[in-house]
Amino acid sequence: MSDEKDDATTGETAGDSAAEDAQQARPSGKRSSGRRGSTALAEAPESGESTTGTAKKSAPAKPSRNPFAAIWLYIRQVVAELRKVIWPTRSQMINYTIIVLLFVVILTAMISLLDLGFAKLMLWAFGK
Repeated sequence: MSDEKDDATTGETAGDSAAEDAQQARPSGKRSSGRRGSTALAEAPESGESTTGTAKKSAPAKPSRNPFAAIWLYIRQVVAELRKVIWPTRSQMINYTIIVLLFVVILTAMISLLDLGFAKLMLWAFGK
């Protein structure tokens, strides 16, 4: 109720201001580099900011020409990512392995039975 009274003086309703707050807080899901026509919501300038020429693009770092440096960087990044992984415990790994093996056995049996059934059907339909 008090929001409606406060908004009545500014001419806004509570739904309008809540919608504007939600649009400003919601991420656009697009990168801000502007490579592929970005939305106006994602890059709307704040009041008083100019959109022409104020932002400078930083020069991209030149990659090293040494192939061994690139390989070493790749290996370091892989190791860093593997450290972030939450590995399953031994009991989880055993359970998952049993589930996968059972699934493979069931599907193999099902496909074998279908194959046998179709083979019998073809022998019955076309003879030997």
